Amino acid sequence: MSERKIVTGKGIPLVGNDIDTDRIIPARFLRCVTFDGLGKEAFADDRASNPDHPFNQPQYQNAKILVVNANFGCGSSREHAPQAIARWGIDAIVGESFAEIFFGNCLTMGVPCVTTSSANIKSIQNLLKENPDANMVLDLEDMHVKCGRYSSAVKMDSGARSMLVSGKWDTCGLLTKNIPQIQETATKIPYVAW
Repeated sequence: MSERKIVTGKGIPLVGNDIDTDRIIPARFLRCVTFDGLGKEAFADDRASNPDHPFNQPQYQNAKILVVNANFGCGSSREHAPQAIARWGIDAIVGESFAEIFFGNCLTMGVPCVTTSSANIKSIQNLLKENPDANMVLDLEDMHVKCGRYSSAVKMDSGARSMLVSGKWDTCGLLTKNIPQIQETATKIPYVAW
């Protein structure tokens, strides 16, 4: 199972409220059979219309923590949005707030989405603009985020946090870890032939 306790790496600031899932991954990319290749299409239209988009900038390549504003991931419930972000390389998202379904889709993938105040987000985004090489640390056990010397508390629903820290978000990992119990249970089910 994959426990998610600490995420470290460079951060990438994405400024703006109400960034919806169609902006994260435009609808024309939803025809894929698998999620492979979606990472390179993350924010495709925004990046095409704005050469200065953070996802275009060389200093933010290989970033692991995305820092966003309010209501991130609103709009349709497409799971392609968090898949595209994760396949671009993002392992965690720190924001003011998240759309509920987007948050749930991220949790299903083991991508922590934590919240903090607007002032804290603005400070972190500004720090990342000034120093793109600043190291970030998101600690889900202590519920803190650090960016260089800046530190602030973060919040997450206790159930979601528990799932990430314990590894219980990883349903495939849970099944693999518990094969003997699953096989034993299956032998007791009358309609399963062994």
